[in-house]
Amino acid sequence: MNKIDLHTHTTASDGTLTPSELIEKAYRIGLETIAVTDHDTTEGLSEALKKAEEYPSLEVIAGTELSSVYKNREVHIVGLFIDKDNVEFKSGLEELREKRIKRNIAMINKLKSIGLDVTYEELISVSGGKVVTRAHFAKLLQEKGYVRDKNEAFSRYIGAGKPGYIKRKVLSAEDSIRLIKKGGGLAVIAHPFMYGFKGRELEDMAADFAFWGADGIECYYPTHSQSDRILALSLAETYGLLPSGGSDFHGENKPGLELGSGYGDLEISYKISEDLKVRKYGK
Repeated sequence: MNKIDLHTHTTASDGTLTPSELIEKAYRIGLETIAVTDHDTTEGLSEALKKAEEYPSLEVIAGTELSSVYKNREVHIVGLFIDKDNVEFKSGLEELREKRIKRNIAMINKLKSIGLDVTYEELISVSGGKVVTRAHFAKLLQEKGYVRDKNEAFSRYIGAGKPGYIKRKVLSAEDSIRLIKKGGGLAVIAHPFMYGFKGRELEDMAADFAFWGADGIECYYPTHSQSDRILALSLAETYGLLPSGGSDFHGENKPGLELGSGYGDLEISYKISEDLKVRKYGK
């Protein structure tokens, strides 16, 4: 079976492989299609698409992953087949970037207020100047010796409700879908079982997102159980959403999780990609 991976991250957000390294790895392990979907940015796409010219057998889909809010919970939406040069889309991403910067500065100030010697300049240095996420905060705290590892950083300082945490201002789910559509993309509900919705709430989420124009839902994901996958496929069929899936690969920031195969048992058929392309291009 030809394998694909429609959810991956690079150093353009919080992954540890550069876009070029990700594409090279995808080719080396025999993937047929990969989508590059960094958080709230398309900054890595030009490099990824340029590198892909060296591997004609590998299809690279331009994407992103937008954070949004739905029923007071943060929900992520993957955008696939994005036009990275679309002016309206780029403007929307710039607004998100500015909100993220303000939140990051405020979190640095909160950490300082509890006695941690950290600066915004150090945070930017750790991130490589790309989109800064809490994974970069964790890396900084670890490098400064305040925590042993990423998990401790979240549990002590930067997880929800912890002393260094500030809730980020993001778009509503409906507006995130609208922004992806402005960029010519398909909107896919990312890892639907990570938000704590169950039963009727999960049904409502699928129904609402479909009503707002979502195109798909991730049915194949490394932490999905067999029953999760079956339920996601059922939701897809019921609400006219196409199945999608990916590893959510982050490199060393998610140890043990591999590109294309997740924790070893993830396999996504090329037909998934074909069906999404029919939705996108109509043929």
